[in-house]
Amino acid sequence: MASALGRLSRLSVLRNGRTAPVAPLSGPGRTTTQRRTAVCSSSGAILPKPKKTPFGLFRIALVVVPFLYVGTLISKSFAALLEEHDIFVPEDDDDDD
Repeated sequence: MASALGRLSRLSVLRNGRTAPVAPLSGPGRTTTQRRTAVCSSSGAILPKPKKTPFGLFRIALVVVPFLYVGTLISKSFAALLEEHDIFVPEDDDDDD
């Protein structure tokens, strides 16, 4: 029954070119993001392509590399702190069997 209702709602969206109104999600701590699912207007005209923000490899590296470096510095200093207080010190076992 639920799948039939889902198919019916998708069919009406395709036929009308717009989505049915959904209950408002306004309130404290909630943000709404606008999303366009229609590809044509009510008159049948094709809507222009939405603006696309390019995310290149350079932009990804610009974010990942500094945070990766800061993470390694934090973990290195924390490991030194643990070893200094003898909380976690690896044992030097000589296995010369």
